[in-house]
Amino acid sequence: MNTENIEKMSGHWLLAKIGKKVLRPGGLSLTKKMLAMLDITPADDVVEFAPGLGYTAHMTLEKKPHSYIGIDAEQNAVNDLNRAFKQTSALFRLGNAAQSFLPEQSVSKVYGEAMLSMHADHRKAEIIREAYRILKPQGYYAIHELALRPDDLDNNVKLHIQKELALAIKVNARPLTVSEWTDLLKKEGFTVLKVETAPMHLLEPERIIDDEGVSGAVKIAKNILLNPSIRKRVFQMKRIFKKHEKNMCAVTIIARKE
Repeated sequence: MNTENIEKMSGHWLLAKIGKKVLRPGGLSLTKKMLAMLDITPADDVVEFAPGLGYTAHMTLEKKPHSYIGIDAEQNAVNDLNRAFKQTSALFRLGNAAQSFLPEQSVSKVYGEAMLSMHADHRKAEIIREAYRILKPQGYYAIHELALRPDDLDNNVKLHIQKELALAIKVNARPLTVSEWTDLLKKEGFTVLKVETAPMHLLEPERIIDDEGVSGAVKIAKNILLNPSIRKRVFQMKRIFKKHEKNMCAVTIIARKE
């Protein structure tokens, strides 16, 4: 395994490198709940912001939507996804979630996972605004993100957690409390319909087995044990997740464009 630049690599790509396919804060279980709430049907035109490895895209395509487009900001990811999905109707395009270049009111359902948390608040609003723009009236938008708790969490504690997260995962993570997430969606014109939360146990052994299966978990464990630089980074992330466990969770929210 090529381990160069491990120290600088963002946390999600590091985990992908060692074989982790499910990179969402609430795991496979919360992704399934998000898709159940979206209720994708063959009549739907679906857009996914930042499809990453395409794990959720596979689940979406099983529901046989009328169309599916994934918008990703990384050319390598787009190329890999188009190769992986070449036998399907899925299209993956290079673009920005805040400026997708898709026509106004052209799709019925939009979702994104573990991507808003990685942006500053003004950027979060821009992305949500873009989802609103491309959705048809009565269209649905779902998010699956990292969240802080409780809703009245002291601001200094919040900033401390955000700083330690950023240092550990090498991404400028800016998670919000659950009420801040819902308020942000409402501010951009959405009606929040349902909220579900789950523990943020991304690197806990039980969650890894649930998400990746036993063989996948064994592969991940082997890659961690055999590569000291990877082991150091993964353990650093796990320590921070564990340290702030009581103040972090995963959230999925479904909202409707009125």
